[in-house]
Amino acid sequence: MTKILAINSGSSSLKFQLFEMPEETVIAKGLVERIGIDNGIFTIEFNGEKIKDELDIPNHNFAIERLLSKLTELKIVEKVEDIEGVGHRVVHGGEFFDKSVLVTDEVLKTLDGIQDLAPLHNPANIMGVKAFQKVLPGVPNVLTFDTAFHQTMPKSTYMYAVPRDYYEKYGVRKYGAHGTSHRYIAQMASEVTGKDIKDLKTISCHIGNGASICAIDGGKSVDTSMGFTPLSGLVMGTRTGDIDPATIPYISLKTGLDLKEIVHVFNHESGLKGVSGISSDLRDVEDVRDTDPRAAEAIDVYVTRIKEYIGSYAALMNGVDVIVFTAGVGENATWVREEVLEGVSFLGLEVDKEKNNVRGKITEITTPESKVKAFVIPTNEELMISRDTYELTK
Repeated sequence: MTKILAINSGSSSLKFQLFEMPEETVIAKGLVERIGIDNGIFTIEFNGEKIKDELDIPNHNFAIERLLSKLTELKIVEKVEDIEGVGHRVVHGGEFFDKSVLVTDEVLKTLDGIQDLAPLHNPANIMGVKAFQKVLPGVPNVLTFDTAFHQTMPKSTYMYAVPRDYYEKYGVRKYGAHGTSHRYIAQMASEVTGKDIKDLKTISCHIGNGASICAIDGGKSVDTSMGFTPLSGLVMGTRTGDIDPATIPYISLKTGLDLKEIVHVFNHESGLKGVSGISSDLRDVEDVRDTDPRAAEAIDVYVTRIKEYIGSYAALMNGVDVIVFTAGVGENATWVREEVLEGVSFLGLEVDKEKNNVRGKITEITTPESKVKAFVIPTNEELMISRDTYELTK
């Protein structure tokens, strides 16, 4: 049995899960919050217990040392050397990485050269890698990229119709995100249907505060809704989704905002929050849908965009076998799934409302007569990271 740590490192946080592989058993999981900020919080769950400590956590090195000492203190592991691999989520791999890789000096050098593709995320992700290299110098590290799964997209879907130099010199193209989640869903769709992944056309709907849809043909991503950044595609909690770029100079002219300020508004003040004027949380907006016309409009825009992408991806793949809902909204908002699927019933499906009354469990939610099957499948990105780490380090 091999112990693998799956890590998702942010600028001021560190999520972790410790797996026993190849059994894929979660031994412990937790979160370190407010790294580098006063009043840090360390939380760990194991054996049905939840322990929460409040302490100052000055940097990622300290956070990792605290994590490792807690694992031994609680006898979750006998010694830190029992951990045989550490897998890290990295948001952006550019065009350089189409699969998970072992960390080497050359890999880190390549990532340094593309930091401007994900300036808020990649530096924080790599910070976690370097911290583990320092604290556990003999343990191999593996990188799993959000963008890697989408490197199978053809040029017809990832190229933008801008001057070719923008792509060839500066890498301006569609990259997508949530690739680790979509890859997991593709594999699970094959498992729950009992069909070879190579014979399946799947539309994976990863719908949370951040959201994307992916067209998966034969287990490979052929298109996805997020683009050069995670801003495009679906309407999200605070992100605009697709929008005419000509609105940017117009808004600047009318408001006096500069480019940086407008991009901030598009990322943090738009989406459900912007249209409804109520909240970025879909639950809050839905609560007042019947009494507040702004909430009703925001939900109409939100659901319509999901239906549009499902329809367009069915056309792109010349058919669809399976539609999967996952992530926070996809796994839990029964009414969203129902409204979306009723809006694409022309594909040959009908919602089973009783089966659809489910949250966070693998369930088929269409009737037996439906030609196209729809499922709820909880995503598990940490498990994918652990699997890749185990395979590359065993």
